[in-house]
Amino acid sequence: MKKGSLKRWLAPVAALWFLQGMLAAPLWAATVQEVVNKYKQKVEAKLEPRFRYFQAAWPPKEIVLLAIKEARNLELWVKDGERWVHVYDYPIRALSGVLGPKLKQGDKQVPEGFYRIDKLNPNSNFHLSMELNYPNLYDRIQAGRDDRDNLGGDIFIHGNEVSTGCLAMGDNAIEDLFVLTAMVGLGNTQVIIAPRDFRSKPVEKIDDKTPEWVLELHQGIAKNMELFKAVN
Repeated sequence: MKKGSLKRWLAPVAALWFLQGMLAAPLWAATVQEVVNKYKQKVEAKLEPRFRYFQAAWPPKEIVLLAIKEARNLELWVKDGERWVHVYDYPIRALSGVLGPKLKQGDKQVPEGFYRIDKLNPNSNFHLSMELNYPNLYDRIQAGRDDRDNLGGDIFIHGNEVSTGCLAMGDNAIEDLFVLTAMVGLGNTQVIIAPRDFRSKPVEKIDDKTPEWVLELHQGIAKNMELFKAVN
């Protein structure tokens, strides 16, 4: 093919690629505040009556999201004065892997332990999402003990109902959690992910392949979960 002919053939192809890229890219990117403004009234209508029922202040100053993998449930706890109040339960629509922490990239495991929300993503492919600070310091220390690297990352609590390594909550639930976290503040939101409900089940070694430190982690989670017992 002659050079001039090649250029004439490539030009429309390049234009098509550019057009496809423009169509695939979002034409408008929302901000966190815009998402809060969009869903705040809906979230308040749903949650504020629950807060009133349990005599807890709205909005709360501190929240804990307690996810239990075996039960496929996420509990919303809020701090009201010196007490923790169990306000709401959200079913986890999808999570991958088995009981036990995430150890490496590609193992499809949902992490276990104590995490913070690093950032809110108002333009997620899964409606809305909240990124966990995995791997945290504890995860990195244990990886060093095991001589592991490539721990993976990009772990989110998000909408939709499909997931690999994340907690998929469905769109309505993530709207609640996103707006509430934005209102409370990232620094006042903690996420605890447990393999099972240690408030009613004993802490036991998962299997012989699990690193020894995992039992220690689960004991720490169990001790912390004692703060979150429904008395209301």
